[in-house]
Amino acid sequence: MRAFLEKLEKANDLLHIDEELSPRYEVAYVMRELDGGPAIAFYNLRGYSGRILGNLLSTRRRLAWALKVEEKSVVSKLLEALKAPLKCTESSDAPFMEVSEEPLLTKLPVPTFYERDPGPFITAGVVYAEDPETGVGNLSVHRMMVIDDKHLTIRLVPRHLYRMWQNAKKLGKHLDIAIAIGVSPEVLVAASLSPPFGVCEYEVANKLMEGRLRLVRCPHVEAYAPVESEVVIEARILADEMIDEGPFVDLTGTYDIVRKQPLVEAVGVLRRQDFLLQTILPAGNEHKILMGLPYEVRIWEAVSSVVPKVHDVYLTPGGCGYFHAVISIDKQTEGDAKNAIFAAFAAHPSLKHVVVVDGDVDPRDIDQVEWAIATRFQADKDLVVVSHVRGSSLDPSSDQQTQLTSKMGLDATRSFLKPREKFEKASIPRSERAERVVRSVRSCS
Repeated sequence: MRAFLEKLEKANDLLHIDEELSPRYEVAYVMRELDGGPAIAFYNLRGYSGRILGNLLSTRRRLAWALKVEEKSVVSKLLEALKAPLKCTESSDAPFMEVSEEPLLTKLPVPTFYERDPGPFITAGVVYAEDPETGVGNLSVHRMMVIDDKHLTIRLVPRHLYRMWQNAKKLGKHLDIAIAIGVSPEVLVAASLSPPFGVCEYEVANKLMEGRLRLVRCPHVEAYAPVESEVVIEARILADEMIDEGPFVDLTGTYDIVRKQPLVEAVGVLRRQDFLLQTILPAGNEHKILMGLPYEVRIWEAVSSVVPKVHDVYLTPGGCGYFHAVISIDKQTEGDAKNAIFAAFAAHPSLKHVVVVDGDVDPRDIDQVEWAIATRFQADKDLVVVSHVRGSSLDPSSDQQTQLTSKMGLDATRSFLKPREKFEKASIPRSERAERVVRSVRSCS
């Protein structure tokens, strides 16, 4: 992570805040007000040592820069890494082992974000565990609420880490985990993906990092952490102890429900002397990007299986980075766009609304998308509505008990039944002189 921060420094894309601020609300307030701007390092935390890093990947431009691709190529870069994971190099030591201490979680500057939060939440911790039945490794991102010096809650949805925890319970064991905070953008992104069980996200991250990722075995738990980590909490997910978790502000900016979730017991804290505690603002841009990005990958794959060409998939910020997708395709026959709509719903069950556009429309430009709807969409023929289907508990408008919702797809592609020129945008011939004038005016503005 520090190598990436050095690049941000040189690009004037890292803001230093030296004024004393409290991790309780004040850090979160600054992060929210400056969301979408530079990454932020908070150097002076009232009552705490250490520093906080926020908004690291709060823009897609910065995410693309971290992955060394253009914004439109992020999904294809992730698809390549998922298909060709690369084994990691193991190390015997790491800078985060400078300080090894008894767990004193309340001494870490973990932020409390919103007014009704029941406590401080770790939001940028990547959790590594190994399946007790198969030995398979898994890396994933989870929110964790600090209860006291030795205990956390962890939000587990029924995916890979939940499966490992259940397998440990069957064997009458707790599940060892390493919670790494302050990792490289590639590791954070890979941990947000969900490859098939058996593919370790560390190896996906290593592919993204071109073989530079090194791991170290933790001294007190059976788990690995990246050498570059700022803080590593060695812990165990307890087999049978559950505790109320939440409410937590999720993607929509509204509070999720309170649930019984597993209790985590910390057994040690390893950290750099001058550590940076990375945090992700709940409902902020970084939260939306990291939570939505894996589904852009899944939608791309699913739609590619039913239409000739996918140009882009974009989960829009206005749709919380999760509920609304715009998909740009080339179609060969009428009906391709509707097939794309159903493929997208199948790939991302929480998706509510899908707009499919032609390859000449940029899904990331809302004006172009609206133009396509205005000029290429007819509600009586091109609208797809699906009622009483599975949605997301994060959607406050859905039935919270059954999680049933209604979904809508819009086919905003050109009809083959009318001449192609009816749908083409008029163009103006370019000249070097005219372009020179435009560049001159823009450089002065």
